[in-house]
Amino acid sequence: QVQLVESGGGLVQAGDSLRVSCTVSGRTFSAYGMGWFRQAPGKEREFVAAISWNGITYYADSVKGRFTISRDNAKNTLYLQMNSLEPEDTAVYYCASKRGMYGVISRDIRNWDYWGQGTQVTVSS
Repeated sequence: QVQLVESGGGLVQAGDSLRVSCTVSGRTFSAYGMGWFRQAPGKEREFVAAISWNGITYYADSVKGRFTISRDNAKNTLYLQMNSLEPEDTAVYYCASKRGMYGVISRDIRNWDYWGQGTQVTVSS
């Protein structure tokens, strides 16, 4: 059974930093691309960042230069370091595992088959 468990969300002020983590079990972590998505109230879930099985990273334009995605294959853990946070970053953040081993990353939500339960990130102004 594949499980993704996020942690590290919280309430911060604008300009602060926060790191969220996602620990994966039940899957060969190193063989799968991993990603972060977020969903704000009343909005659709949107792509934030992804990292391929071999370490290539992808970012949404809205977070490029502020957020950094990384992975530790020895710990089966995915990270998202978020700096210079803005109130617009407030959302529930979800980690996801790409559908199928290896291959290229797609930002389309339909290409991600396992999801965590989400962790709330709130940025106050």
